[in-house]
Amino acid sequence: MPARPERPSVARRFARHRRGLVGGVVVAVMLVAGSLAPVLAPQSYSAQSLLNRLKPPSATHWLGTDGFGRDVLSRVIWGSRVSLEIGLVATTLALVVGTAVGSVAGYFGGATDTAIMRAADVFLSVPALFLILIVVALFGASLANTALVIALVTWAPVGRIVRSECLSLRNRDFVHAAAALGAGHARILGRHLLVNALPIVIVQASLLLGQTILIESGLSYLGLGAQPPLPSWGNMVVEGRQFLASAWWIATFPGLAIFVTVLGFNLFGDGLRDASDPTLRGHAP
Repeated sequence: MPARPERPSVARRFARHRRGLVGGVVVAVMLVAGSLAPVLAPQSYSAQSLLNRLKPPSATHWLGTDGFGRDVLSRVIWGSRVSLEIGLVATTLALVVGTAVGSVAGYFGGATDTAIMRAADVFLSVPALFLILIVVALFGASLANTALVIALVTWAPVGRIVRSECLSLRNRDFVHAAAALGAGHARILGRHLLVNALPIVIVQASLLLGQTILIESGLSYLGLGAQPPLPSWGNMVVEGRQFLASAWWIATFPGLAIFVTVLGFNLFGDGLRDASDPTLRGHAP
């Protein structure tokens, strides 16, 4: 009997996914830029020079200067650090909460599942801006509060996805075998359900990062995120809004950074999702 052909590994399938690879490169570039912002930025993000205000892109200032004579390139690089920090913290919080409550709901089912999912429905039904205004009114605008707000509005979808996966996994033979051997609920959840649900959590994390960066930029645009002079892509767009007719580069380049970063995370997440799907065969797109 001929041997059954071996299915390509996740890494090999991802390597064949061209859009996923492009997204991975964008994500890597943005992470490096954010991590090495003090080294890569030509100037300090707060260094002002009124003699050089509103200068167009040139050899001296590659992306021009803003209304205070600050180097736009330096501020875009530092803005990537701020946006990625908030995005990573918010995504981590959302994943921890969503994975915990989703796995408990999916494993135990019944009244526990109903109570947790109704709580998730409440967070999904309340407008995100309303929650944001409540948190900002109570605790003020800061980077930590921004991350907390984003986590509050993004954990529920993660919980529902993890719940669905655990509902499917809890009826598998290896879970019944573990229970028959005397494994407790905590061991089954940690060693069997969560381990097998990890691929979908990783994929969700990559997609959620792009979403959280977009939300953070929107909050900063409204003045509810990073506060000046700390640069964020959102508040840079706001600062450049009044100069759109005369100095288009101030708002254009941070806007492009938001677009490229969110697109990169989405492409990367799509590639991971396709590569981790065990039903896919052959070459990825």
